[in-house]
Amino acid sequence: MPVADPRLIGEADARRVLASLSLAVVLLGPDQRISSVNPAGEQFFGQSLRRLAGRPLTAVLHFAEPRVAERIGQADAPLSARQIDVRVIGQGARRLDVTIAPVVDSPGWQVLTLHDSAASEAMGEAVTGAEDGVLRAPEILAHEIKNPLAGIRGAAQLLARNLAPGEQALTTLIADEVDRIAKLIDHMQTLSRRTAAPVAPCNLHEAVRRASAVLAAGGGGARIEEEFDPSLPPVMGCADSLVQVLINLLANAHEAGRNADGQRIIVRTRFASGLQLRSVGSGAPVRLPIELRVSDNGPGVEPAMRDHIFEPFVTTKKSGQGLGLALVRKLVRDMNGRISFERDDAAGWTHFRIHLALATSGEIAAVGNALRTVAAMP
Repeated sequence: MPVADPRLIGEADARRVLASLSLAVVLLGPDQRISSVNPAGEQFFGQSLRRLAGRPLTAVLHFAEPRVAERIGQADAPLSARQIDVRVIGQGARRLDVTIAPVVDSPGWQVLTLHDSAASEAMGEAVTGAEDGVLRAPEILAHEIKNPLAGIRGAAQLLARNLAPGEQALTTLIADEVDRIAKLIDHMQTLSRRTAAPVAPCNLHEAVRRASAVLAAGGGGARIEEEFDPSLPPVMGCADSLVQVLINLLANAHEAGRNADGQRIIVRTRFASGLQLRSVGSGAPVRLPIELRVSDNGPGVEPAMRDHIFEPFVTTKKSGQGLGLALVRKLVRDMNGRISFERDDAAGWTHFRIHLALATSGEIAAVGNALRTVAAMP
């Protein structure tokens, strides 16, 4: 097989090589401001290049070991370190493998690479730890949970028999939600770090409205303002998991601002290019151009806890267990998506952003054909 002449590799080829790397690669300018990142870097930081470019490295990364931070600040000194503690602003503490090296013939410029176990998990590698044990607890409790669920569903069906057709909306909602929770439990029983959630084309706006209906039926919740892009096509995801994610986020938003005057909760959908990760299992790059944002104007999370909100047992609620957001992150990851958190103290808003992949026309057609086949069965 002929081998390409390395001298023929141009700028476009170099960009393709960087885009293909699973490691986060960051190009730093002479003042240690971010000049560029590859798609894996955007995924690592949970932000697009447009938002990262021009920011100081210290604005997005904090190295716990002062000697490491000092060494990275020396633009002409290479460094390779394994398993060092780093805090990623807006995401929390991580243990990373870090390398940094000066760029040849470019004084002051540096190339930084970052790798952690979370990135390995996103590519389907085996990762174990406390979070894995916490989030697999439903496997142990499945039998005890599903028995009362069956009773709740049966009671809703009995109530529906005594209601007029126009009064059965709530009992139908109860039965539907019991079915959804039962499916979610079945799914979590079979989850493993190597097994991704089954995904299919989903209507994001339907998931938002279903979650809103569930919360409204519970007797509470502020009015949810919708800022939808009606042109958005279906996304790849698990419909029941999406509803569960949204119920958690919307319930948290309501509780965060329930005692404030003028409480507002806004759900926004839009195209947002630039984000990409590696698919669970196949490792193939997946672009995430669809953004769902849940925002509230409550007081927000305490600054000391903001970097840890997706970790198990981290909660600001007196009676909370701190598992809701940890489960939300896992469900989003299982859909090959990502979720990030941002607090805008100046404007007084908290934002949770979920990024998901588009469903292709072939996937949408396949689901349509399957539904038509089922409908035609006797």
